[in-house]
Amino acid sequence: MSVIVISVGGSLIVPDKINTSWIRKFASLVRKQVRKGNKIILVTGGGRTARLYQNAARKTGNLVRDDLDWLGIHTTRLNAHLFRAIFRDIAHPNIIKDPTKAIPWKKKVLIAAGWKPGWSTDYISALLAKKFGAKEVLNLSNIDYVYDKDPKLKGAKKLPLMSWKEFRKMVGNTWDPGLHSPFDPVASRIAQKAKLKVVIMDGTDLPNVEKYLVGQKFKGTKIEK
Repeated sequence: MSVIVISVGGSLIVPDKINTSWIRKFASLVRKQVRKGNKIILVTGGGRTARLYQNAARKTGNLVRDDLDWLGIHTTRLNAHLFRAIFRDIAHPNIIKDPTKAIPWKKKVLIAAGWKPGWSTDYISALLAKKFGAKEVLNLSNIDYVYDKDPKLKGAKKLPLMSWKEFRKMVGNTWDPGLHSPFDPVASRIAQKAKLKVVIMDGTDLPNVEKYLVGQKFKGTKIEK
């Protein structure tokens, strides 16, 4: 039995409206892994929904950073509640909001969301992987690879394999609410220290996600060592 940590970008769950078709197929994929005997940790992001609320707040009020963070945190929790309802029969009854507390996890699926200001869901994923002995974090978003520069720019190159040193040089050391980064800089530091491998791939391509889960060749960026 393996523990599989999957960080699910909020923009996969709600790209513009709730993507029930994708959620149904993703849930089927998770259940297939559970039937094989694996335990799954799902960490939900806020994605575009969080940024919409944060941008609205910026335009209409004089907010501090914590306010922006809490808007993002609550959108991650809303997405987590959706997943907990979907996996009710096989999931731990409570959404994990504090990864540092003792977690009596007995069922097959554990669902986590945002914790407190200053910490992203990528950070939660890394902490939970470390806590439960997982060696990898699968990060699903709407990008297929990490690129050497903005993928919209001409000549941008895919980077299928990176070291933590290379990746951290690219993303820096500071995280801010609503930051666009393949994996949070602070979480990257934790992952490197814990010797975790992080795989970044396009979560909309579920056949490719399944290839990764069954140990086949996949499209995506692997960060390790």
